[in-house]
Amino acid sequence: MDVFASVFEDNGLLVAFALIGALMLFSGWLSKTLTRGRLQGSAIAILLGLILAYWGGAVTGGEDGLADFAALSGLSLMGGAMLRDFAIVSTAYGVDLREIKRAGPAGALSILLGVLVSFAAGSVIAAAFGYTDAASMATIGAGAATYIVGPVTGTAVGASSEVIALSVAAGLVKSVVVMVGTPLIAPLIGLNNPKAAMAFGGLMGTTSGVAGGLAATDKRLVPYGAMTATFYTGVGCLLGPSLLYVTLRALVGG
Repeated sequence: MDVFASVFEDNGLLVAFALIGALMLFSGWLSKTLTRGRLQGSAIAILLGLILAYWGGAVTGGEDGLADFAALSGLSLMGGAMLRDFAIVSTAYGVDLREIKRAGPAGALSILLGVLVSFAAGSVIAAAFGYTDAASMATIGAGAATYIVGPVTGTAVGASSEVIALSVAAGLVKSVVVMVGTPLIAPLIGLNNPKAAMAFGGLMGTTSGVAGGLAATDKRLVPYGAMTATFYTGVGCLLGPSLLYVTLRALVGG
């Protein structure tokens, strides 16, 4: 066991990738087996990750979740700001700005409204639960946009790890609700064509939620909704820690 522990500690990042890969495979299996794909594997993986992180912190008495175990210390690097931001930037580089023109003015407006409404709603809820400083409100508000925008904003404005975790949880809840609710409300809102899917993706923003929900509604609509949802994430990452945070700070103070 000492030999295995030593090998794990010396190859921490490799172990972290292997562990997360196994968790993703297991989550994908749960998605197909238990929900028939209606709840996307990424959402299940995030939920399981949060549970494991809580368990790891509780068992070790530390603050870094599973990374508090020496053999799994590579998780702190893999889940750190550097690789997270690299993944976000690499995703943005894969987007062709010309594609947004296909959505027209309605698609562009839906992205802007989606970010602003989600941010405002999340900030108000944060204040209602006692998080009244600008950094916490901005982070949780950004998390209500997506679970990617929340940590990016929180890191930029200096929010606590507790608040950043709450922003991820808020984004996860939104993703699951969108996945499950999309097939139910699709007939009521006319979500049956590419243009409507683009507007829907722009308003909801959570790429995994939109993709999973549209897949359960009509698989042909997934690329259109996912396209504007991807732009939503980029816009949120730009506006959350800058214009929206500055505006919020002007309203509520530091």
